Amino acid sequence: MSAYSIITYLFQFYGILLICRIALSWIPHNNDHPVVGFLYKFTNPYLNLFRNLPLNYGGFDFSPIVAFFVLDPILKTVVLRLFQ
Repeated sequence: MSAYSIITYLFQFYGILLICRIALSWIPHNNDHPVVGFLYKFTNPYLNLFRNLPLNYGGFDFSPIVAFFVLDPILKTVVLRLFQ
């Protein structure tokens, strides 16, 4: 397996974690569950980059959704620069 494939899979895995985190914001869940704790611990640093942006409209916080869609261009930029 090449380094390119590994980096791509890691970004895809992180994208799946972000989707799970976004879904958790819509459903009731137990914050003390170890899987939920791992998910929050792993995604909070990236999501906190977007929390200060004015992305709250009508009581909804769209920062996790924006963070998800920004992840793909970051992947393409990083991978292209590393493997040119």
